[in-house]
Amino acid sequence: MAAPQLRRLGQAPRHLLVCEKGHARHARSRHAAHVRDHAYNCRVSFLIPECGILPEVLKSTVADVGEYYLVRSLPVHELVAQEFIDAFVKKGSCYALSYNTKIDQDNTAALLPNGKLILSVDKDTYEELGLQGRPSQYSGKKVMRYIITIDLTDAGFHPDSKKHNRVLWALKEKKPLEFDFLLAWYTNIGAGGSTLMSYFSKNQIQALKPKITFSTLRDLQCPVLQSNELQGKPDESCSTEELFEWLGAVLNQVSLDNTSSSFLSTYCCPQPNVMVEKAFLCTITGFIIPEKIIQLLEQLCCYFGEPKLAYWLTLTVHGFADSPVSWRESEHGFHKGGENLYNFVIFRNLDYWLQMAGTSRRMPDIYLQRS
Repeated sequence: MAAPQLRRLGQAPRHLLVCEKGHARHARSRHAAHVRDHAYNCRVSFLIPECGILPEVLKSTVADVGEYYLVRSLPVHELVAQEFIDAFVKKGSCYALSYNTKIDQDNTAALLPNGKLILSVDKDTYEELGLQGRPSQYSGKKVMRYIITIDLTDAGFHPDSKKHNRVLWALKEKKPLEFDFLLAWYTNIGAGGSTLMSYFSKNQIQALKPKITFSTLRDLQCPVLQSNELQGKPDESCSTEELFEWLGAVLNQVSLDNTSSSFLSTYCCPQPNVMVEKAFLCTITGFIIPEKIIQLLEQLCCYFGEPKLAYWLTLTVHGFADSPVSWRESEHGFHKGGENLYNFVIFRNLDYWLQMAGTSRRMPDIYLQRS
């Protein structure tokens, strides 16, 4: 594995683009682990140059992204009930995220697949709950927000324990909290238990399917990339930073013409570049869990199993702007816009670049230390 490179976006000192190079079939590749580290994803896009029609196996993988659920006015104490823990937390990967809550204004909540329940609450709520937490890392001299972490899989967290009873009492009686929640559950083959729909049948629950759009981009200028040149070479290939900026323009449908009549954008494709007659773009929007992204990533790697005109393709994943956590259990802030996303560039030889964007206070320490 090559040493990752640290690149800065623009002049903002805390905005970072961390890029790691690897090979998808290398025994020590951590590409799947990186995907698992990012639990809450609202949009997934992949772009395949020199592709007009998507192969059936990729179509099937996209269609199988799976349902997720919206539960209205769900009390948080129901997530710490032993019945729920036994049925879902201990029998698979359970994801829950408070819906339509603003991290800079509201109380928010999230349940990670490792069984950690994260509450990001204001000072008044924290004092009323009386549960142990820590000040938000975004607090100034006057702490106005706290983070509470409850490990539902802790051996000491069982119905007869003081810890469980105190948490349940705090959330159910002392300071009841409830949110609209997005929920998803990924279970191992053979694991039993109720489905989310039947378990929450007494609540207002709605099954939702991700929105999927397909489009073909015509006459698209694409950067020339070399998998072993992350920083690019003059007149030979573009850098990871240039590719990332270009991809952002393409996914947001920004014109790359740089015409004198354009008042919206003067951006143009970096040099060197090639004109591609057509490129296939797919965007999936919803509550998309890492397990499904890993399946999609694997099929995109398999795309090059047969000879293709494309030299590379991309997979871009955007996280929720107001989730309490971003990478792993790292606190997710809001002062720089709440962005947290990553992008894979997969090459024909199955080398890949993994680009992770955010701010220095949001990026997990392991990536910064290795950069």
